[in-house]
Amino acid sequence: MASQMEEVAKQFTEFYYNTFDSGRTNLAALYRNSSMLTFEGQQFLGAPQITEKLVSLPFQKVAHKVSTYDVQPSNTQGNSIMVLVTGQLLIDEESNPQQFSQTFQLCNDNGNWYVQNDIFRLNYA
Repeated sequence: MASQMEEVAKQFTEFYYNTFDSGRTNLAALYRNSSMLTFEGQQFLGAPQITEKLVSLPFQKVAHKVSTYDVQPSNTQGNSIMVLVTGQLLIDEESNPQQFSQTFQLCNDNGNWYVQNDIFRLNYA
């Protein structure tokens, strides 16, 4: 179970940030109508609202560099996991990266993992 969780978390994390950095609109498929995003304290419910928020972020280019990710089961059936990601992101032409943390609750629906909950924060010193 632990190695499967770890593999799901690794693949999801790589896919999510590569997709975010190359085309945020493509993230819509990872969310459902019951999904919720909390982005810097603002809440968005459902794939359309979440995608609209992510696409409307005020930058042209972004590059995420994942430093760590941790994973835990979030129920006893093994069909839901929590993933905590920390890292840095570079926005547009900035040279000083910003620190971020993001927590995902991933749920398995007949072999397809999707984001049920997503919480994002920039980390300020």
